[in-house]
Amino acid sequence: MDASYEAARGLTDLEGFLYWEAHRRSAHRRATEFAARVTGLSEAQKAEIEWWYVEEQIQVCRKLTEHITDHFTAVEEHHAKRYAQLRRGAYFATLVINMVVLGLSSGVILGTVR
Repeated sequence: MDASYEAARGLTDLEGFLYWEAHRRSAHRRATEFAARVTGLSEAQKAEIEWWYVEEQIQVCRKLTEHITDHFTAVEEHHAKRYAQLRRGAYFATLVINMVVLGLSSGVILGTVR
């Protein structure tokens, strides 16, 4: 593999990690703020609420990311099929045009030879 490809892949992986980590920290901060406002909770209960909320947010984010990935994959497949159809049509049109031009050229050449 090319070193530039590896570097780009590494940067993409790092960006993904930083995105997930920022999302996790944000969810943890929101959960901590929520648990602090609820009166009468023990520290263990607050920790449980924080853990549950962060895990729930991670699952929601993961499902959303999977949905977006599936959608992009479907769109990409659709465009690939459509491009293949257009390419085949262009090849066929080029073939027909070349045959017509060849036929006309042959007719002109044979017509001038007689």
